Amino acid sequence: MTRSQANLVLLSVALIWGLAFVAQAEGMAGVGPLTFTGIRFLLGAVIVLPLAWREWRQRSTQRMPARAGDVLVVCALGVLLMLGAALQQIGITSTTVTNAGFLTALYVPLVPLLAWLLLRTRPHWSVWPTSLGCLGGTWLLAGAQGLEPAGGDLWVVASSLFWALHVLFVGRVAGRIAAPFLIACGQFIVCGIGSLLWGTLTETITLGGIRQALLPIGYAGIVSVAIGFTAQVIGQRYAQPSDAAIILSAETVFAALFGYLLLGERLHAAGIAGCGLILACIVIVQLAPLHGARQRARAG
Repeated sequence: MTRSQANLVLLSVALIWGLAFVAQAEGMAGVGPLTFTGIRFLLGAVIVLPLAWREWRQRSTQRMPARAGDVLVVCALGVLLMLGAALQQIGITSTTVTNAGFLTALYVPLVPLLAWLLLRTRPHWSVWPTSLGCLGGTWLLAGAQGLEPAGGDLWVVASSLFWALHVLFVGRVAGRIAAPFLIACGQFIVCGIGSLLWGTLTETITLGGIRQALLPIGYAGIVSVAIGFTAQVIGQRYAQPSDAAIILSAETVFAALFGYLLLGERLHAAGIAGCGLILACIVIVQLAPLHGARQRARAG
């Protein structure tokens, strides 16, 4: 795959994930947020299962059986995924698709901050101003009215913490186990079952409601979870890191675009400024370290 082809794949992923916010909002007409999340990820697990099974057989022939520790860390990733997806879905019930897209992206500057706090990895200097910029953008996006954003916005902001933890640890787990489809399928199963169990305690689940939400669930499970996550892995094998950083950040822009085209959402002037500030900070926090590393390599 050429660099241009890889960039097109990643652009398709950003578009898929941006449209998924609309599907997540529309799916709330028939089911609760936890039920939607559970079915969505179990559906994604079913799609990925044949690839995971092939990977399992390959590891078996190479005498690389799964260890108890491996199973535990995949389950832990599934719990983080469940908390991120479920809190985001709860937030979508009482905020706009546009807000949800941009506020979810707050995980980008959170990743290096959490790496510093939990793994003692010193963050690049750009993390500090961009984190403040994201806070300012969140305030503007929420309406710039005091310091109290809407309830749905708070749920989505909370979800960004778990998305950040998931991003922080999934790479380390994948590097240690070297079985990406098994990891993906395992965490999808844990996320799906955990969400459904949670949903049975707090929501009313009916077959009629599931049928009503079938199309959004199908898109979110098959296209967003199974195809989107897999295409991201494939595209990032061949794309330059700087390309991937910018293109995948476009997920937030696509969420706002589809919210406008399909749901008739509109942003006030402060909201537009907030979206622009968040997007700028997301791009800067990803590109600044790459630029510094390139300059050091040239100097050396």
